[in-house]
Amino acid sequence: MRLLSAAALAFTVTLPMTTHADEALDELLEARHGFYQMLAMNMGTLAGMAKGETPYDEATASRAAANIEALTHYDLPSLFVEGTASGQIKDSAAKPEIWTNMDDFKTKFGGLVEAAAGASEAVKGGQDKVGPVVGKLGGACKACHDVYREKS
Repeated sequence: MRLLSAAALAFTVTLPMTTHADEALDELLEARHGFYQMLAMNMGTLAGMAKGETPYDEATASRAAANIEALTHYDLPSLFVEGTASGQIKDSAAKPEIWTNMDDFKTKFGGLVEAAAGASEAVKGGQDKVGPVVGKLGGACKACHDVYREKS
């Protein structure tokens, strides 16, 4: 009976810690998703202009590119913590390879930072200026997604 009581007590003590840890991981994943939603929204604005699907507007293009530049100053890799890979937490597309190749993952994010640098100025001057910027940004995204993101 004592053993059963001790086991029940241990379970009750660890349950709140597990729940708290799960909530923290959920919050990290939510923040990660928010980052990518903002990135996608601004990339969509630029891509629409580059393809001619939406009229070129210099102020809008520059603002979208500036938003992407600002996003790359956030330490996104810090949101990739153990326990948030695909299969470990609901709604994650992060491959487990991120955690075995964290230096490469950070390097690939650095590629996005580099591609975004100066983008807000580079999109000025006409629709023909937007495509090359979108190409650089998209290439940086693809380089990471090809290796570290599950196919949807």
